[in-house]
Amino acid sequence: MIGIITYGAGNIFSLTAALDRLGIPYGMINKAEDFDLYDRYIIPGVGHAGAAMQKLEQTGLVPTIKALNKPTLGICVGMQLLTSYSEEGDSNLLNIFPIKTLKFKESNTYKVPHTGWNQVFPEKENPLFKNIPSGSHFYFVHSYFIEYNKAYTLLAATYNNEFSASIWHDNFYGVQFHPEKSGVHGETLLTNFSKI
Repeated sequence: MIGIITYGAGNIFSLTAALDRLGIPYGMINKAEDFDLYDRYIIPGVGHAGAAMQKLEQTGLVPTIKALNKPTLGICVGMQLLTSYSEEGDSNLLNIFPIKTLKFKESNTYKVPHTGWNQVFPEKENPLFKNIPSGSHFYFVHSYFIEYNKAYTLLAATYNNEFSASIWHDNFYGVQFHPEKSGVHGETLLTNFSKI
């Protein structure tokens, strides 16, 4: 069963609605003892990475999250929290991945935030993306991106510059896009995660 780590960073209704639709059982994690009730975890998040990290620290759950050894998926800001640092709020983050979250440069061609559908291209084989073809479209809403690093990149995407649309290290996974808003491929990803 999936435990959703709740720390007050954004609306999780669209995520829980997608899990309900797919028949994937889940519950909420509010304190360290709750982690024992679940066999995998999701760190959701929307909004400001620095503020999200502050809220996460206030829960007292940070040491437990850093020590997790079961499959853990960060979504959107939840993925950014897994990196070492964000330019948003000049914030130190969980440092599970030694890479940074940086701001997109705006131009006449590329508006910030990056909002809408974009293609993603796998760089490694991974069960998280089983039955999802290369070049599939997912739904993004973000002004900050995770710097591309071949060692950790599961999926790459391009918007003004190449960035990591998904990262992976040991039992930690992250996706910058919103699987719960990405139609059939997003639902496939959530189903895959429930079976890793």
